[in-house]
Amino acid sequence: MQNHNETEAEILQTILDNDLGLDDEEIVMLIKDSLSKRAKKEKEDYTFGAKAADKIAKFAGSWTFIIIFIFCLVTWMIINTKLKNKAFDPYPFILLNLVLSCVAAIQAPLIMMSQNRQEEKDRQRAQEDYIVNLKTEIIIRDIHKHLEQIEKKLDDQKNLD
Repeated sequence: MQNHNETEAEILQTILDNDLGLDDEEIVMLIKDSLSKRAKKEKEDYTFGAKAADKIAKFAGSWTFIIIFIFCLVTWMIINTKLKNKAFDPYPFILLNLVLSCVAAIQAPLIMMSQNRQEEKDRQRAQEDYIVNLKTEIIIRDIHKHLEQIEKKLDDQKNLD
C-alpha cells in the first residue's frame, strides 16, 4: 500500500513539475479517477447551441447535404426557366443568389464554432494522452523496481544455498 501511495505522489510531483495547467482539484481527480470518466463528464457539458452547431456542421459536410442541395438548385432553376413569365425568380435568379448568400452567412460561423470545439477536444485528448503515458511510465518504473528487488532476493537466496 505504501508503494501505491509513493507512486501516486510521484505522479502528482511529475504533473506539478510539468505544469500542465491543472488546478489542485483536477490533479486529485486525475490521480483518483480514470480519464474515461472525465471524458464522459466533459462530453455532457456541451450546451444545446454547441450540440446543434456540431450536428449542422456534420450534416453540411456530408454527401447527403451536397446531393440535396444540388437537387434543390437544379429544381429551382428548371422551375423558373420553364415558367418564363410566371416565374417567381426569373433568370438570372437573383432570389436564389440571395438565398445562397444567406445559407453561406449562417453556415460559415456554425462550421467555425464546430471546428473550434473540435480543436479544443483535440487539445484535451492530447493532454489526456500525455497524462496516461506519464502515469504508465511511472507505473512501469515502479514495476521495474519491484522486479529488481525480487531478482536481488532470488540472488541472495541462491548465494545462501
